[in-house]
Amino acid sequence: MSAGALVRRTVSGATALRGGGSWRPTPYQAAGFLFWLVMSLAYWRVPLCCDAGQHAAVVERLKADLLSPRHPTADLPGAGSPYYSPFALAQGVVARLTGLGGWEVVRLTGPLNLLVLLTGIGRFVRVLSPRPWAPVLALGAMTLLWGTERAWWSGYLGLMSMTGNLAYPSAFAIGLTFWAWALTGERARDTGAVRYVGPSGLRGLSGYAAVGALYGLIVLVHPITAVAAALGAMAFTAGWQRGWPRAVVRRWALAGGSAALVAVSWPYFDVLSLAGDGSVDGMHRKLYLDLGGQFWLALLLGLPALWLRARRDSWRDPLVLMFVLDCAVVAYGWFSGHYTYGRILGLTLVPLQFALAVELAAARPWPVWRRVLGGAAAAGACAGFLTVQAGAVVPRALDPVGFDQPPDWPAYEWAARHIGPGEVVITDGYHAVHAIAGYGPNLAAPAWPDAALDERERQRRLADVRSYLDAGSTRAERDTIARRYRVRWLLLTRWHPVPEEAVVVAWSERTGEVLARVG
Repeated sequence: MSAGALVRRTVSGATALRGGGSWRPTPYQAAGFLFWLVMSLAYWRVPLCCDAGQHAAVVERLKADLLSPRHPTADLPGAGSPYYSPFALAQGVVARLTGLGGWEVVRLTGPLNLLVLLTGIGRFVRVLSPRPWAPVLALGAMTLLWGTERAWWSGYLGLMSMTGNLAYPSAFAIGLTFWAWALTGERARDTGAVRYVGPSGLRGLSGYAAVGALYGLIVLVHPITAVAAALGAMAFTAGWQRGWPRAVVRRWALAGGSAALVAVSWPYFDVLSLAGDGSVDGMHRKLYLDLGGQFWLALLLGLPALWLRARRDSWRDPLVLMFVLDCAVVAYGWFSGHYTYGRILGLTLVPLQFALAVELAAARPWPVWRRVLGGAAAAGACAGFLTVQAGAVVPRALDPVGFDQPPDWPAYEWAARHIGPGEVVITDGYHAVHAIAGYGPNLAAPAWPDAALDERERQRRLADVRSYLDAGSTRAERDTIARRYRVRWLLLTRWHPVPEEAVVVAWSERTGEVLARVG
């Protein structure tokens, strides 16, 4: 967040000896702190769901072995898994030092990621504009102006999706991306000698190397976010860099070399091998299926603001270029079938949302067109809040309307307390297969693709699990599969009969699921 204003006044006595200054928070500091408090409480009240089990499992494996962790969710080697990023390693160190479990570390990570995100937004918007209310409006636009259909993905930062994904690596990487864009914009603007110069920072070669290292860190933490980060860097250098003398070329080359060096030096996985990996493309196709319903408010309100920037300043405005480049990559993802590139859709809205915020932060009096735009933005924020986002911050007990609430997934401590660390489980439950590994057990077949495991082998394991759970399977067939993967436990929904050779150990009153021992 930006530095507070220092207000001077005439004083006497003891106050005069201290210099007579009093600190006053800026609008963004006050709004940002309030947002951090409310959103942290909202995040903590909602049960962790979805991908959180995968990330908790990563922490558990690093807690067990920092240097050579096993596969996040299977009884297999974990070398080459991109889940073992610097972000995850820091979580693993915390888990080892404190004794906390994976789920607990993930839960505590959310507010810390939010702090990185909020400070990054403040720094980034200050580079775009000195208007004190611009970052406040940018935060409001980023969290409310999406659409009137729920958009729930890692890397989407509406209020609703924040309740589920604040602890994810993508949230941390996006916070770092805002910092990286701010530092890139400062340098491009300084050497380009144009209007407003943002906050000071490292200006020499070491500063460029540090900026490059930050981009390299983003690549390691969340590679798909790094694609959007790189596009933003291109937009700022192309938009604000006026002329390319040798000294400037050397500086940016140093930044690029520093980013590459950091990315390729990480010992846990080879980031270059991820470039051609299409194992997760199929599951991301649904990103493209309801773009209108999920994003129309941002498009309707942000495009006029972006057009005004292009008309008033030039088509080289960084936000304009960033939006065009992002749209090109998203379109490439659709036409090429590499749907994973659609993961940058959340950051594709940032130029629209932030351009609108900067426009509406202008000093009054406003011309008629800006009043119309401001009124439409206020109506859009209300529409987005009431149709999608309100349930994130309004608990059901205080809800007079019946807003849609975040997902309410069951927990599996009741089962995990019986299962030893690393023991293998077969389950037929959607929630269980995404959650149980976060407590320390392994799955016979991982739920998600991972570069540490050949996708063909994962599909074979999934086929074996389906055969085991098939109602027509024989005991001999089940015993063969259980021995093959060293299965010790079954975690079955109430609709699936317990095999004759299994012994029920525990069950859940909430879901009716049972835990049974085999082997």
